[in-house]
Amino acid sequence: MWICALSQGHAADVKAGQVKAGMCATCHGANGLSTMPNAPHLAGQPAIYIEEQLKQYRSGKRSNEVMAVMAKPLTDKEIEDLAAWYASIPIEVGQPR
Repeated sequence: MWICALSQGHAADVKAGQVKAGMCATCHGANGLSTMPNAPHLAGQPAIYIEEQLKQYRSGKRSNEVMAVMAKPLTDKEIEDLAAWYASIPIEVGQPR
């Protein structure tokens, strides 16, 4: 429901987000599970959180050398699509053994 309230009259496209996420795979993994110790997992994160973070990187409000370059050219629609893709990936959490 939150995504609809934030969108600008168009629904997020999970498939388009999945395609666009190819550029994120090197650090965040093909399915949003990070392959690098300094990059967070994105799979299962709330869409609103991912949208906010990408927009902050894009504007320079949040700073990271790599993410600034990656986020700068993204449109609001592409950010919504990426957020929808990562939010759609189911995550299962268990108790430590």
